[in-house]
Amino acid sequence: MLSSNLPALDLHGETRETARILIDQFISDNIKLGNYKVLIIHGVGKGIIRQETQAFLRKDKRIEKFYIDFFNIGCTVVEIRNVKNNWQEICFVLLYRAHKQRGRVLCIQKKNLEEGIY
Repeated sequence: MLSSNLPALDLHGETRETARILIDQFISDNIKLGNYKVLIIHGVGKGIIRQETQAFLRKDKRIEKFYIDFFNIGCTVVEIRNVKNNWQEICFVLLYRAHKQRGRVLCIQKKNLEEGIY
């Protein structure tokens, strides 16, 4: 994979604790910037930082999927969930709950919510 144009975080020489903090901040920053595919460079070595990186990514709800780069095993490719779609689903659920509490029937289609009709 030619991934030289993707934002990257280099964790060489970091401890487990600082790696966790840096990964969290890196993902948050890239969500704000609208980057939904990023690289985390952990190196090969003994695999301690790679294991910590993957453990953190497994637990993080903002992550769609992650995998080791095919051409560079010292690098993990991370795909971040599209926050825009998640916010649309959250808005739909909140609207549904608000109308349900008032005893009304909600007839909104997700398609209309995505297009901003409602």
